[in-house]
Amino acid sequence: MNIRRFREEDWLQVKEIYEQGIATGQATFETAAPSFEKWVSTIAANLCFVAEDEEGIQGWCKISKVSDRCVYQGVGEVSVYVREGSRGKGVGRQLLEVIIKESEEKGFWTLTAGIFPENIPSLRLHQSVGFRVVGIRQRIGKLHGVWRDVVMLERRSQIVGID
Repeated sequence: MNIRRFREEDWLQVKEIYEQGIATGQATFETAAPSFEKWVSTIAANLCFVAEDEEGIQGWCKISKVSDRCVYQGVGEVSVYVREGSRGKGVGRQLLEVIIKESEEKGFWTLTAGIFPENIPSLRLHQSVGFRVVGIRQRIGKLHGVWRDVVMLERRSQIVGID
């Protein structure tokens, strides 16, 4: 598996993988993928990667800004999505490991993630790379008319922001 930076020509495959995640009802409150322009505008510090093999892109991971306030310049929200047929094969972990390293090189001291409590594989994946549960936002939003909770996780860098 080759992990590399996202390129514009990757968008159709990235969008397809995102739509697969949306279809599960366990990955996001979104009900449709955004336009390329909207999606790419949320990428912080060029921190977006894809996992690619001979069959194409198998997953993607990006960091979005959590705020425009300067005090939060080193805090980002992680999204990671893996193609349906590649889930459970370590693709998500490889992507997260790369984005953690790259984010620290760019000065990020905290990464956050919000995951539905029913999405046990994603919770386990994030915890396996150092994220910890910091709380649960109860009934924070509705998806298809049903109130959903979100487990909030964070990963504090051991090399950035420790002074």
